Amino acid sequence: MDYRVRLEVFEGPLDLLLHLIKKNELDIFNIPIAEITADYLNYIKFFRKLNLNFAGEFLVMASTLIHIKSRTLLPSMETAEEEEPEDPRAELAARLMEYEKFKEAASILKEREVIQRDIYGRLPLIPQDEDYTIEATLFDLMDAFQKVVFRVEKEVREIIQEDIKVEDRIQEILNLLENKRFINFETIFSGQRTKRLLIVTFLALLELIRLKMVFARQTRLFGDIRIYRAKS
Repeated sequence: MDYRVRLEVFEGPLDLLLHLIKKNELDIFNIPIAEITADYLNYIKFFRKLNLNFAGEFLVMASTLIHIKSRTLLPSMETAEEEEPEDPRAELAARLMEYEKFKEAASILKEREVIQRDIYGRLPLIPQDEDYTIEATLFDLMDAFQKVVFRVEKEVREIIQEDIKVEDRIQEILNLLENKRFINFETIFSGQRTKRLLIVTFLALLELIRLKMVFARQTRLFGDIRIYRAKS
């Protein structure tokens, strides 16, 4: 299985950190650095497991987190004036806050673009009856996929070596969406009993999202994921 998806097309390292902070309901100004570093490194391992081609920035951020963690473990050197020692997490928190503001601004611009598109009569790619859903990020998809893999690993042991192509799974996903408003994320993996097939199917879904042929949406933050076929 030599098919690769470029991760940076979807998200970057700051996106992953923000995802972990929101998912675990952490304070961005008081990040438990040991916990967040462990979670981040687990995602890096999962990227490699899925054969995702991720940018070097993810490894740079991993090194940054490890460095911050090591600094927090060192005893603080107080000055003669007993000044408050600098929090090694402060710079990272500032970067995350700035990036989050940037993302919010980009989201507002995107909403305006959708409104203008609707005014001028162009067909929306996302079904209009799903206005109350929110976009599922790559990391939302990965969280949901890990649950699927965990469930399958508990049920069966992998024995059969299958010759599966991403292109074939792409067409099968599109077939599942034929004449349907949406399908649930788990439906895409229904009946699959080997880790290899699960991974190929997930890569096929990511490729369809990259090509904007399908969209992944949630009814609420960290809620169930639905897959919609884009309107032509």
